[in-house]
Amino acid sequence: QVQLQESGPGLVKPSQTLSLTCTVSGGSITTSYYAWSWIRQPPGKGLEWMGVIAYDGSTYYSPSLKSRTSISRDTSKNQFSLQLSSVTPEDTAVYYCARCEVATYYSGSPIPFMYDYWGQGTQVTASS
Repeated sequence: QVQLQESGPGLVKPSQTLSLTCTVSGGSITTSYYAWSWIRQPPGKGLEWMGVIAYDGSTYYSPSLKSRTSISRDTSKNQFSLQLSSVTPEDTAVYYCARCEVATYYSGSPIPFMYDYWGQGTQVTASS
């Protein structure tokens, strides 16, 4: 059974960088052909997909967030992380990490599909 657990500060000041880590147990983040995503849900809104890092380390980001988003991994700790820069109050949301499969690659970027395991989510508030 794969388990994912988000961790990080619950409060971030505007203009600062939001940093979250997802610790994975029950499976390796380097196992073919899985990928690992960050998804968020602002209050009163739907889920917003942010980006993904695949088993081979390749990444793909939402076009609307690409300029502010970075996803990296630490294979020795079986963790992957999210950094979102220049946060505003509009970045307030519950942030989830989740596992999916890589459907294919497009211009070297992994295209995700079929999400099967999710973390419980962590609330992040961007406020001064």
